[in-house]
Amino acid sequence: MANTPHGGVLKDLHARDLSIRSELLKEADSLPDLALTERQLCDLELILSGGFSPLEGFMTEKDYNGVVNDLRLADGALFSMPINLDVSAQEIETIGIAPGKRIVLRDFRDESPLAIITVEDVYKPNKETEAVNVFRGDPEHPAVKYLYNTVKEFYVGGKVQALNRPNHYDYAGLRYTPSELRAEFNKLGWNRVVAFQTRNPMHRAHRELTVRAARSRQANVLIHPVVGLTKPGDIDHFTRVRVYQALLPRYPNGMALLSLLPLAMRMGGDREAVWHAIIRKNFGATHFIVGRDHAGPGKNSKGVDFYGPYDAQELVEKYRDELGIEVVPFQQMTYLPDADEYAPKDEVAPGVKTLDISGTELRKRLRLGLPIPEWFSYPEVVKVLRESHPPRVSQGFTIFLTGYHNSGKDAIARALTYTLNQQGGRSVSLLLGETVRSELSAELGFSRADRHKNIQRIAFVAAELTRAGAAVIAAPTAPYDDSRKLARDTVSQSGSFFLVHVATPLEYCESTDRKGIFAKARKGEITGFTGVDDPYEAPADADITVDVSTTSVRTIVHQIVLLLESQGFFGN
Repeated sequence: MANTPHGGVLKDLHARDLSIRSELLKEADSLPDLALTERQLCDLELILSGGFSPLEGFMTEKDYNGVVNDLRLADGALFSMPINLDVSAQEIETIGIAPGKRIVLRDFRDESPLAIITVEDVYKPNKETEAVNVFRGDPEHPAVKYLYNTVKEFYVGGKVQALNRPNHYDYAGLRYTPSELRAEFNKLGWNRVVAFQTRNPMHRAHRELTVRAARSRQANVLIHPVVGLTKPGDIDHFTRVRVYQALLPRYPNGMALLSLLPLAMRMGGDREAVWHAIIRKNFGATHFIVGRDHAGPGKNSKGVDFYGPYDAQELVEKYRDELGIEVVPFQQMTYLPDADEYAPKDEVAPGVKTLDISGTELRKRLRLGLPIPEWFSYPEVVKVLRESHPPRVSQGFTIFLTGYHNSGKDAIARALTYTLNQQGGRSVSLLLGETVRSELSAELGFSRADRHKNIQRIAFVAAELTRAGAAVIAAPTAPYDDSRKLARDTVSQSGSFFLVHVATPLEYCESTDRKGIFAKARKGEITGFTGVDDPYEAPADADITVDVSTTSVRTIVHQIVLLLESQGFFGN
């Protein structure tokens, strides 16, 4: 089977621009520049390497509209995902972005110049049309959220010229460009290659299905995992790559090769499957495994899967002739304990005993340190997962107490600190509101913006400590719901977050205020004081609600400890 690139020619812009690179670098010193976001950086890398062939730059308005409406570039070539360079009105004005302008595109991480774009047009997209046509419009779809909340209001179209490759300091030896991977296949004598797309760890079932797919096509296996942006909450790529490396020796000798793909996924289901097929064709694969609910982000706002289970396979099959890559349907594998082997579920006779472990069950076993059987995953793979995902008893967490001044949250926080230190097992850090204000946020006032910034600083520190395995107890006033929600989101990326609403009534807080702070606020000597002339937005999402006017601090601390215990944070 031929493995010509999509469109017939691999658009390796690094090779194309190599002879004039020194001239381009000199020119870049005098040009305005634009720092790319993480998604833009992933997109640019694959444009430059030819992974997105036949693209030679970011889509113009004609290309964008064609892809959004008909899965076609302006010249009629099949392409299913819009690839856009989004900019703000401020950037357009400050940088002077306009048709004919040449602009340096820089890596936001180290400011290295990567490419020069010659601007062809600047246009305002119809985001609603893009959301509906490309991602089916559900507001809970992660790509739709990203489109409305993160993507800027204007798109810039134009071809790019290569200056430098992005600097990668991890797994450099596994990051093949399309040209490099094709050369590697040629060196190995591989002319039939089955590509396997993944953004998750691989276990025995994945090994079995890829081996079966390769053997049935007399081909080799390309394990081609995404290491760019994936679905929020996915396991980090460092852990996943260590899993793939541990799994590789389990393949028959010489059957499989691992290469990393710096793709920013959109979780776009059927359209994304077509996009993935185009990319794998450009990297030299002749066959591509398309899974059940391929690149689907899960459930929508109504609790139903965003995409049908076979939507992706059907759309890729529809464009099979144009894609020029053979689709291999993903087979759901199940373990047959009596035979000690895996088999496709649809080939198992009725009444035959089978065993499976769901993703939810696997996460539970990792969280609680429970056994993971060898029939499900190889010991070397489990070892990697346990190192990166220790059981709850070894994980950090954050207890975030919120409430009025003098509500008792500081007393609860201090008492909880003593209790957790007594139990041992992890370091304990106490972040009291007044302490953080004096040490971390001394320059901030008490406006809504400054209060929000203060809470995000607390959340940042708490997240870093939680990631390191500490128990963090934070006790700011945190009167605003949006600030608390963002704090939860920030910390939850590093570990567990528990919100404790210290709902002691304002009257009680004021009547027991021996320092007279409320009295000063009532007299106007202190302004912007929560509960007096600034609101407190009571949380509706608290994990525990307590009240020191009716319950002792000791009992409240015990309630929090019981919550932590029920979640597995303390040993048996």
